Amino acid sequence: MVLQKLFRDKDRVPSVPAKELKDTESKFILDVREPDEIATGKIPGAHTIPLGELSSREDELPKDEAIYVICRSGNRSRKACNYLSGRGFQCVNVAGGMLAYEGPTE
Repeated sequence: MVLQKLFRDKDRVPSVPAKELKDTESKFILDVREPDEIATGKIPGAHTIPLGELSSREDELPKDEAIYVICRSGNRSRKACNYLSGRGFQCVNVAGGMLAYEGPTE
């Protein structure tokens, strides 16, 4: 029900504040940071594809579920969401990124 509300406005990529990102183990999380940034910690179970590789690796992403996209601050994840939304994916930008994320990391 909540996802239906998020995706109602087709002209805008939905977002969720990083502080409100919960139940990450049940979500498809995509981290678009660079490997050196990911080495400092990532959300457990998150899939990692640097933003620059996204167009060549989009076949690794599910089209049948929402993808929560995160980066360091929310800028690259917004760009990734805009790109992926245009390609038919359901994306949610994690606003504030890892700088604002308060959950567990690995």
